[in-house]
Amino acid sequence: MNERLPYDALFSGAIGKDYETLKLICPLATEMSRWVGYTVGHYPSSIQDGTLKVVELGGGTGITTLSILTSRADLAVISVDNEPIMQNQAKENLKEWVAARKLDFCGNDALSALRNIEENSIDIVASAYTIHNFDQAYRDEVIREIFRVLKPAGQFINGDRYALDDIKAHTRSVQKEIGGYFKVLIGENKLDVLEQWIVHLFNDESQNHVMRETAALEQLAVAGFISIELKHRMAVNAVVTACKPD
Repeated sequence: MNERLPYDALFSGAIGKDYETLKLICPLATEMSRWVGYTVGHYPSSIQDGTLKVVELGGGTGITTLSILTSRADLAVISVDNEPIMQNQAKENLKEWVAARKLDFCGNDALSALRNIEENSIDIVASAYTIHNFDQAYRDEVIREIFRVLKPAGQFINGDRYALDDIKAHTRSVQKEIGGYFKVLIGENKLDVLEQWIVHLFNDESQNHVMRETAALEQLAVAGFISIELKHRMAVNAVVTACKPD
């Protein structure tokens, strides 16, 4: 982590290669991906209105991408991820959607990708477990760019780590999460992956990264979003939706 790279790049190493292990050590992450797809599927539009343009930030290996793609028929998705190890897995996992011209990939970081998108041109910006990796300043720029590229009445949908405002309760939840890491990864003899997940978690919980619930929702409001909701909370995980005014 440095000034040139204001987001967590550990996914380029052992974590990236073994990212599917996340399903074992943090099953709630998979559930968040499911809820992101569900929410995209219930965006108030229909195929008669044309193709919905969706940008997914941090597509990773394609877990959330697949949830989005299978949520409805009227989508065209651009999946953004600047970690080649993970995105190459997604390209292989989702090649049938690429062949059907429902999916394209962008290898830029989130902010660069958004800055290359025309204002008021995207119906939905969706993400899972990406925004929390950004430091506060970079995250603020990303949020503002999301607002800019969304069409009026467009929606931001994010399933992510939203830290509890109650710090003691949040700490207890994280401690339980760490216990799960040890139980699964020691049993799988993946000590290198365990080490990197713990390092990554320290980054998530650091003062310049942690995405505390109230502050995160206020950040969206300051950027101009309305109808901001946090729902489907499970431990430190939740889905947040916000709309650009129509």
